[in-house]
This record gives sequence, structure tokens and C-alpha cells, in this order.
Amino acid sequence: MDIHRCRFVPYNPQAINALAFSHPPSVELGGKGVPTLRLAVGRANGDVEIWNPARGAWFQETILRGGKDRSIEGLTWTLDPPEPGPDGQAKQAGRLRLFSIGYSTTVTEWDLEQGRPKRHSSGNYGEMWCLAAQPRWQPVKGRDNKPMPAAEGEFTGQHLAAGCADGSIVLLSTADDDLKFLRTLRPSTKKPRVLSVTFQNRNTIVAGYADSSIRVFDIRNGQLLRTISLGKGPTGGSKELLVWSVKCLPDGTIISGDSAGEVRFWDAKNYSLIQRLQGHLADTLDVAVSADGETVVSGGADQRTVVYRKKPGEKGDKSSRWTEVTHRRYHTHDVKTFAVYETKNLSVVVSGGPDASPVVLPLREFGKEHHRNLPSLPQVPPVVSAPSSRLVMSFWDREVNIWRVSRGPTSVHDVPEGQRHRLVGKVMIQGEENITSAALSTDGKILVIATISSIKLFSVRRRKGDERGTLRVQKIDTPTSISEDGARLVTVSPDSRWLSIVRPNSDISLARIQPASSTQEKTTVLPKLVNLSRAPRHTRFENISHGTLGNYERTIRCVVFSHNSKILATGDISGCIDTWTLEAATEQTKPGKNTSESDSDDSDSDDEDDSPIIEGERWRAIATDSPIPRLKSTVALLSFRPTPTNTSLLTNGTAPEDSESRLMALTTEHQFVEIDAREGKLSEWSRRNPKAFLPSDFKGVKDRAMGCLWDLSDSRERLWLYGTSWLWMFDLKHDFPSNEELTEAATAEQNGSDNKKQKQKQSQKRKREAADENVPGKKSKKHNSGAGSKIPLEQSGVLFDSNARTFVGPDASQGEIISLEGEKERDPEEDEEEEQEDNDVRLAKLRRENANTGAAGASKELVKSEPARRWWYTYKYRGILGIVPLSTGDDDEPAENTGSGLEVAVVERPMWDVDLPDRYVREYE
Repeated sequence: MDIHRCRFVPYNPQAINALAFSHPPSVELGGKGVPTLRLAVGRANGDVEIWNPARGAWFQETILRGGKDRSIEGLTWTLDPPEPGPDGQAKQAGRLRLFSIGYSTTVTEWDLEQGRPKRHSSGNYGEMWCLAAQPRWQPVKGRDNKPMPAAEGEFTGQHLAAGCADGSIVLLSTADDDLKFLRTLRPSTKKPRVLSVTFQNRNTIVAGYADSSIRVFDIRNGQLLRTISLGKGPTGGSKELLVWSVKCLPDGTIISGDSAGEVRFWDAKNYSLIQRLQGHLADTLDVAVSADGETVVSGGADQRTVVYRKKPGEKGDKSSRWTEVTHRRYHTHDVKTFAVYETKNLSVVVSGGPDASPVVLPLREFGKEHHRNLPSLPQVPPVVSAPSSRLVMSFWDREVNIWRVSRGPTSVHDVPEGQRHRLVGKVMIQGEENITSAALSTDGKILVIATISSIKLFSVRRRKGDERGTLRVQKIDTPTSISEDGARLVTVSPDSRWLSIVRPNSDISLARIQPASSTQEKTTVLPKLVNLSRAPRHTRFENISHGTLGNYERTIRCVVFSHNSKILATGDISGCIDTWTLEAATEQTKPGKNTSESDSDDSDSDDEDDSPIIEGERWRAIATDSPIPRLKSTVALLSFRPTPTNTSLLTNGTAPEDSESRLMALTTEHQFVEIDAREGKLSEWSRRNPKAFLPSDFKGVKDRAMGCLWDLSDSRERLWLYGTSWLWMFDLKHDFPSNEELTEAATAEQNGSDNKKQKQKQSQKRKREAADENVPGKKSKKHNSGAGSKIPLEQSGVLFDSNARTFVGPDASQGEIISLEGEKERDPEEDEEEEQEDNDVRLAKLRRENANTGAAGASKELVKSEPARRWWYTYKYRGILGIVPLSTGDDDEPAENTGSGLEVAVVERPMWDVDLPDRYVREYE
């Protein structure tokens, strides 16, 4: 594979200004979080990213796009009260709602299902600087230790409190699925800015101001309960301190972080100062608190993240003191915001700032586990290519750029001359909304740009007589039925005849494109849309305390056409895959296979409207009566396996056109699944290669996959996967080796060595395998609290050993090693998965034994005579924005002249190339 390393794409990751988990931390909750747990990341360009931290996978599910001159400065979630079920049945879980502010007088509620703002609330008050949600209502236990219902007329939802620049605090009500003004809290005639706000309890608000004060209010009557003065600022600086952050411990103790770099603790009842710590060299910008109130984390403008722990007092002294445990610089710029989430098995604090990368730190296991940097780049690559024209297109905010990449040197002796890339086209869309998706046809002649409210099509042609190869981009007249509703995703089929549109509500439509047959004609789009219906799925029941995200999990994340443009497949966040096929209209569909919904009462005329005949062809849903089973986790990417050019490569005896239906899916848990899209079942390759046979190094990759490429030849069928920092190759022509095969290979490599060394290496190999995840019955799960892996004891300089030796008897002749830590609770889902994995291994071995005859046996002999590399990986590329093909083995130039049948451009965007704002630097630095 020939690789072009490209760093000319002007994509700038945006600063993180706000972080918020959808659920509050709770040490009483088991497992690693609830199914509806999400992390919202607000960025400086108005985008809101939704991350799923399920079981430590940390996957970016979707991006809610912002617009021009918009910024996210505050985020918070609320949970509506439970709703009565239909026909008087049990109550249903309330809806989780996301709100944001951004240096304006408006609070915005986001519609996660639609991917855009749902409503705005603004008033006659100053611009908002901070936002907080009222704590969730908790039932009070009665004398019989049973929870008591809410009092009549008591509000069990969550109000919002927004601090404004004019010194007021605005209370907004979220009752009745609305957002209405409730009350304004004003301290006095003074109007200092409200920089931070939090709730001490459901009725008390604590706010930090820009005039060296903290004020406490009662939201029931708006009364000012207390004004806490921080005093004057440090000598030589401003007289007034800025209280950038206020938080409260579970016992009500108030914690503040100010512009002097101090963290102060205030008594919950009389509001007196308990303790002050100088944790930072510059402003303390935010403070985070653990669920049990024993740990506090602060971040500042000096890039420091400081951890404090409560130290119990001496015997007879009930008071306790806080002490700094350690500090470290995980960020290269300011540590601006924190978000905390904890359960019995998960305990993390996420930090963010201008360096654009979220950092996940272990909270309860701090010092025992590594931290983890999440990608700053989008997980859906904003880069596509037109291989036949050697064009690379990227989009960012409201701008689209198109480059032409020249062919590189064909040998190591060739010296490249001049610049190998050239900007040949640029499009700036009108309006204020950012681009949600953009697509370029395979031949590079059609460009599609979509926002959340509109879709625009352009024809791309080369200018006559222009030696520089500049492109002429002209707008195509787009029918109103296509352009008016906007889209989340747009995709052009490989033959440039169909445009796939995923609407904001995840409805799927297809538009027929008629490419221009000559330079005098124009490309046109037919106004008639083909509306596709997905198979009905069983909705998952949510616990009342977990809340519900509605139909958000049915949001389509990826769309792909087969290489002959005859099959369309989609994958959504819930793990469902739906497929459709293009057939001639004269063919009669089989009974029961052309229904849009199982319980639909529509007539045949409605089916005609849903699947209209366009130029003698019609799209039909595949296997709607028995759809593809839902996968265990979110579909990260989909790709059809290309058809080999040589029919002899097919060992199952099928024709090449039948192999176009082999759909490869990869989930967020990095599980390979190959599905026959026409039959709706697993392929033989997928049955022989369960997740347990994947290389352990690949299963240990923490960053999720972003995209894939195919490289086919007579001797290989390589699938290249990539993430933001890694590149993996799998040769799918061969099965993944089982553990027995790995042991045999290791033994064969040691035949020429000394017997003693051979036995030693074999024993070490067996020990490693016994502790590896691949060996059934001998699994050793490496549990972590949701951040990085565990730090070896010899590298940890913060805490002591977790084990101790206890002696029994007066002479200490007997002893045993005991653990100082409590036994970690096992997750029932993990036990169930291990059992299912063992079953998959046993079934895969039986299938491989049955397949070791005929053509499979011949393939095995070929492997023995000429060993092939089954996988390969590298971490040499950093900040991968996307990898796109520039050519395939079908070019006019033979593959032996280019070195390989595949030529790609690796588009990198490392953070050291990004223009970041100035940072705080001390004189000695």
C-alpha cells in the first residue's frame, strides 16, 4: 500500500468550554453506569458532542452542530418526573433533557433525536455566564423505612439556574416538557457578574461573583441568606477576587476556586471559612467533587490538575483537614472544566480546556491507574475522496475544500519535484448553520453539502484551458422536496445514480441523480423521493431512575452502498442494521418481504408510494419479517467486501455478483461481524471467526475505529482499519488463528534453539496465554475504573501496596497475604458475555473442523507452504483525521509500477500544528 502523509487540511479542533454527565455520581449504583449514561462536550464553535462511556469504551456517538459565532459555555442535564403508563399501567421513565448557554441571554434545549435545538428561552436580563440544574428529587423514607410519595403540589422535576452578567440569577422551570421563566434572584443594587452557580440542596443556591463574594439564596422566596466575603486579592494584583467555581460536598460544605489560585472550604451551616489551600500558580478555574465527598479535584490556568484528599483528625479530634495529594499537568493549556461520574465499579473525572482533548482521570483509583486522552478530532471522518480523479474533499464549519493529489514517485530513486497537492476548489455555504455532512461522488463530478435544515448539490468540472487544474463548482437546481428538510448524513452511490439522505429524525430517503452525459448538459435530480422504512425493533425498557433518551438510540450513524450500487445498508446507535436492495420493477417481490412495518395497516397503494418505480427500478427492504439481529453495541462502521476480480478466489463456490452482498460491520466493542445482506444472516467467515479469536493486541486498543479500506489481490483480501492514532491490517482471506495454533506457531519458532531455553519460553508463553482474554476458562479481566489501565506497582509513587501480610499465632509462624481493598463487584453482563464467548469459541472450532475439507483444505495447504501475514498494526500516525483512497488496482498503470494495488492519503491533524491561544507561563519557564 502506497501512503501519502497529508497535513494540509485546515481542520482546527475547538476548545472545550463545558462538560456534563447525564446522571449524577452515585456510589450506591452497581456496574459501570446506567445504559442511558452520556457525556456532553461543549466546544467553542457551538458543537455539542455526545459520548457514550459505556464500560470504558468512550465512543463518540454523534455531534450536534452549532453555527456561526456561537459558543457553548455551559451544559447541564435534567430528568423529567416519571410519566404514567398507558391504560393506567406502571409509570414510565422520564425523559433526559440537555440544556446549554453560550455568552448570550438565551438558554437552549437540544433535541437529541433530531440533532438540533428544540427550543430557546430568553428574557430581559444580561448575558449568561454559568448554568446549573437543581438536584434530583429523592423520596423521604417514613417510619417503616419505605419511601414516601411527594406532597401534593410538590415539584419533583429539576429547575435551572443561570447566572448573568448583570448580577442576577434567573430560575427557569422545566415542568410540562417546557422551558419557562420562573423567578429572578438579585443580591442588591450592585451588579457584579455571576461567574459560577451550584445548588447546595434543592432549595438553596450558592453563587460565586466577580466582587470577591459568594452569595447564598433561597429559591422558594428569592431571599438572600448570606453573603460570604473572600477579602482582597493578592498584593500587586486586582483588589477583587473572581470566584470562578463553586461546588458543594454531600454534607453541604461549600468549595470555591478563585483568581488567586486558592481552593477554600466553607462550613455548610454558619458559612465560616474552614480551610484554604494554595493549589495553583494562577487562577483556579473549576473544582470537581467525588460522590462520597472524600476527594476534591481542581484545575487552573497554570495547566495543573490538583487532587486533594480529606485527612482524618487525631484521636479525640472530630475535625478533619484537607491536604494536597499530588498535582500534574495533563493538559498543555488551561484546565477549564470538569465532569464527575461514579458507581461502584466506575469512578472518573473528565477535564477539558483550550487544547481540545478531553482527559479521563481515575478518581477513586487515582495514582493506581493511568489517565486517558480522548480524541480531539471527530470520529466520523470529515474527509472523502474521488479515486478516479485523485481528489480529496474535506469540510469544516461552513467551508468545503477540494484538493488534487499528484501521484508520488514510483521508486525510491525518484526525486519528487514541486508540490504534490494543490487546492483546486473551495465552497463557502451561506447561512449560519455548520455543515453536518458532505459527499463527493466517486468520479468527482457531484458534490453534496448538507446542514441540519438544507441540502445543496453542486456539479464539479475542470475548467477548460486551466493548466493548474482548477475546478469549476456550479450549483445544481435541487427540488424543494430534497433540499428543504436538511440531513444528518448524505452519501452518493458508487455509480453516481443515487443520493442517500438521512433526515434529522433518521428517516431515510433516496433521490435519483441523472449525471450529465456531455459538457453541454447539466446534472439533474428527480423530485420524486424513495422513502425507505426500517424494520420495527423492540424498544428497550428503561428503569425509572435511569431516564429515557426516547428514540435517540435509533439515530443512524453510518450509511453505505455496495460496490455495484445495488444494496444499501444503515447502522444505528442501538446496534441495528437494515438493508435494502435495488431490483427491476418487473420482478414480483415474494410475499411478506416488501412490508414497511409489521403492524402496518397500509394498503398496496401506500406501498407503491413508499417504493415508487423510477426508470424501471424499485428499492425493496430485505428480510423485514426476520431482520438482522441487533448487535451488542453501537455500529461503528459498515463496509461491503469488494468482489475479487478473479473468480477463482471464491472458495465457497458462489458467483462474484453474489459476493457483493457481504457486509462487514464493526461495533464499538471492536467485534467483527460479516453479514450476508441479501439473506440477513452471518456469513461462513463470521461463524468461523468469533470475537474471541481476534488478536489480543487489537482487543486492547482503546480508541475506537473511524473507518476502513480494502486492498484485494490474487493472494490477499486485506481490510485496513484506522482510528485517531492507530492503523490495523487484517487479511480476511485466512481465518484468525485459534489459541492452539498460536501455541503451535510459537513452538515451531523455537525448534532451532536450546532445549532449556525452549522449555522456558514455552512455559512463559503458556503463562501469558493463561492470563490472556483469548483462552476460554482462564480469563483474567483487567478491570479499571473507566480511565486507563492499571499502573504497575513499581511505577506508582503515590499510594502504597494494596496487599499486606497477616500473621497467625503467638510466634508468627503462620501467615497469609490479604488484600487491603474490598473485592470488586462483578458485573453480571461481563459474566454473561464470558459464557457467550466460550460458546462461540466451541462452535467456531466445530465449524472449522467441518470446513477443513475440499477448497478449505487446499487453502490450508497453501498457507502451510507459503505463510502469510494475517494482521499488522502501527501507531506511527498521530491525529488521523481520515484515510481515503486515491487509486485502486484498477488504474491504467499496472500495480507493479506503483508498488501496490492501493494508494491512500493519510490526512493527519496533530495538535502541534493547531493554532492555540496563549497560555499562562511563569517567569522561570
